[in-house]
Amino acid sequence: MERILTTELKMLESPAVPSKVSPDGLEEKWTRAWDENHTYTFDVNTDRKKVYSIDTPPPTVSGSLHVGHVFSYTHTDLMARYKRMQGYSVFYPMGWDDNGLPTERRVQNYFGVRCDPSLPYDPDFVPPHNGTGKSIKMRDQVPISRRNFIELCVKLTIEDEKQFESLWRQLGLSVDWAHTYQTIGKKAQKVAQAAFIRNVKRGEAYQSEAPGLWDVTFKTAVAQAELEARDYPGSYHALAFHRTDADEDVVIETTRPELLAACCALIAHPDDERYQHLFGKTVKSPGFEVEVPVLAHPAAEMDKGAGIAMCCTFGDLTDVQWWRELDLPTRNILRKDGRIIAQTPEWITSDLGKKLYEEMAGKTTFSARKAVVEALTASGEMIGEPRPTQRMTNFFEKGDKPLEIVMSRQWYIRNGGKDYTREGKSQNLNEELISRGNELVFHPQFMHVRYDNWVRGLNTDWLVSRQRFFGVPIPLWYKVDQNGEVDYDAVLTPSEDALPIDPSIDVPEGYTEDQRGQAGGFVGEVDILDTWATSSLSPQIAAGWLTDQKLFDAVYPMDLRPQGQDIIRTWLFSTVARAHLEFDALPFSHTAISGWILDPDHKKMSKSKGNVVTPSGLLEKHGSDAVRYWASSARLGTDAAFEEAEMKVGRRLAMKLLNASKFALSMAGESIDLDPAKVTLPADQAVIAKLVEVIDKATAAFEDYDHTRALEQAESFFWSFCDNYLELVKDRANNFEGTYSEADVASARCALAIVVDNVTRLLAPFLPYAAEEVWSWYRAGSVHTSPWPDGADLREGGGNTALLDAAGQAMAALRKVKSEAKVSQRTPYLHVSLLVPEQMVPAIQEVRPDIEASAKVEGELTILPADQETVTTGEFELGEPPAKRNRK
Repeated sequence: MERILTTELKMLESPAVPSKVSPDGLEEKWTRAWDENHTYTFDVNTDRKKVYSIDTPPPTVSGSLHVGHVFSYTHTDLMARYKRMQGYSVFYPMGWDDNGLPTERRVQNYFGVRCDPSLPYDPDFVPPHNGTGKSIKMRDQVPISRRNFIELCVKLTIEDEKQFESLWRQLGLSVDWAHTYQTIGKKAQKVAQAAFIRNVKRGEAYQSEAPGLWDVTFKTAVAQAELEARDYPGSYHALAFHRTDADEDVVIETTRPELLAACCALIAHPDDERYQHLFGKTVKSPGFEVEVPVLAHPAAEMDKGAGIAMCCTFGDLTDVQWWRELDLPTRNILRKDGRIIAQTPEWITSDLGKKLYEEMAGKTTFSARKAVVEALTASGEMIGEPRPTQRMTNFFEKGDKPLEIVMSRQWYIRNGGKDYTREGKSQNLNEELISRGNELVFHPQFMHVRYDNWVRGLNTDWLVSRQRFFGVPIPLWYKVDQNGEVDYDAVLTPSEDALPIDPSIDVPEGYTEDQRGQAGGFVGEVDILDTWATSSLSPQIAAGWLTDQKLFDAVYPMDLRPQGQDIIRTWLFSTVARAHLEFDALPFSHTAISGWILDPDHKKMSKSKGNVVTPSGLLEKHGSDAVRYWASSARLGTDAAFEEAEMKVGRRLAMKLLNASKFALSMAGESIDLDPAKVTLPADQAVIAKLVEVIDKATAAFEDYDHTRALEQAESFFWSFCDNYLELVKDRANNFEGTYSEADVASARCALAIVVDNVTRLLAPFLPYAAEEVWSWYRAGSVHTSPWPDGADLREGGGNTALLDAAGQAMAALRKVKSEAKVSQRTPYLHVSLLVPEQMVPAIQEVRPDIEASAKVEGELTILPADQETVTTGEFELGEPPAKRNRK
């Protein structure tokens, strides 16, 4: 990739400036040119010290992108472009997160199918629908085999990826499209499976039959990081348990009477005097007549409800705690689909209890609750009417029903929830991962506390198995003993050379397919890995770990992880945890956290809320540079409102860059002179001095990952340059009447060219299309591979930047007179006086000739010191407008 060194090229050929300029059509023109010229291709042979690598977030490929994606991905691209111009070979890949629940749901709705693993594969299957635009109800979805279902998932994600890539290209993301991956692809599967097997062998991954959070709609286990606490309406029901050794009722209050059949104890606080006489006694449950003990535990809340609660297996996480710590029996009555188990449990032995259970068997929890409440109301064992209440309940972040707690066998990866032994030593992962977070540089820094709080609050390990279909298979088999029972402790693992594998299809070493499911044979694991268990390895997948050692050595560990604030607890944390376990180091050194896009009601935009805006129409209407400008105007970590008006400002800026550059470069004549030694007049030296200040501040801002500050500096200077300096010197630069010396004309033209040359590069990360267009008029190559501006060779002029402010105020005052008189700005002043703050007089005098020429002062310009803050006009006389004089 050829880099253009500005400091070595002081004189350029005459620019080829078009007669007409416009931002329209630049996207197609330059996107094609960047592809043809391999402008953003990463050079793997670059010295590691000059590589900047980005762990680009893989967007979920399920439907369409929304404007929030444009917002955050633009932030990443700004840093990629800046670092590229700083001389780094930038590794900027793109991944597609295409496995997991979102894709499955989209396929179900798009094709009108659902997966039934019991069905055989149909090679000739044709789906009943091909995108209806409406959700298809589950009862209308055609059941198909797992293999058929996965084939449809792959087919749809490929089409979605094409649309996503097209939009990213239109937006101007400087991604190296030779480096892409899919989280369901073979490379990702190999990395995810290899990492998991290593976790298993080191004791960092384990399986357990235990109560866990379960989503009954999607029929899958849910991890702690995927929870959302939401308000949920319910009612307190007062139920009377009966002493078995005395004529006394014990009244408890519960919001879940449907779980009464699963009750295994009543629990009260050991200090609660109301119930101390009951500890060690037993009571019978109402309706079901099951005898249960009354026990003490400090987690019982004396001031909540009746102060005594029933422990059911399982109603909530407190039930799990009591069940473990008090060694209570397990009484499951809930199926994984959220319905009550059909067969009457063995612990319900009375005829009355069996009859009541039969009335609720097979029903949903809602219907079962109704049956229990009606029965206990009739028997008088429910005291009073239900009392409505609102309670905080755990939901799966993608679900719409409260989570249940069911017993199931699941795989976990240790992530700080508990200590464990590794290589004979006790490991405290919590402290280690807190320490890793302290090593990581957060932008903005205040986002670090979110990571820290999450790690400190962990109380469970990471549940990584999922009961879904489209994802990375857990790469394990289990031996089947001679009695035909699966021995889940006898785990069979493949060699890394064999990966990726699908245990439902592939056979473990030493076995044959006909031994699958047979006594003495094996069975394959049917669960898949949680999508985060793959995404948490995105740096390793993108960098070629286990698949491309040369690339891996060149780019890993990475420099930047950009991401949203809402997935610090999931993606950021899990990526740090996996790298810590595998490499004992961070996977990246910096993380840049974007805020959210808010709708007009200041609510976060999300597909689930139905308040998202898709970007395609905005890109067509305003242009990509304009949309990028809007995104760039928001700082990292700060929520921003969706403001289409900001895009209009961005379009005006892109248009101004084209027009102002055309105007300035058109004055160059036969060649463009970029030699700062030719800048000799005070006004010209002042604008170069101000440019140096802006370059320094914009560079410092980018180094601090503050792209918004960099934009503010460049944009503010550019508008001032256009409104004041360019107007101030255009007569001298044009020299139509030949009244200026050659040196004075050269000074203005050189200053104009230097400013355009540097401002084009300062704005290039933000307005890549307009900047590339301007660059092409007078330079070869791409502005995006040219060096970032450096003020070192521009400092020697020693210009006084105060001249620009003074000249700007004088010009504004003189323009105001003509505007208020409603005459053309070309109308001459026959004489005019300026009232100038005393300390500003020397500066005004230095640029006086340019002020007179620009303001068309044909008579005398009098400068009068005044006790005031800004420049104003005094007495004046205007001549006739140019048109009238021409008619004479």
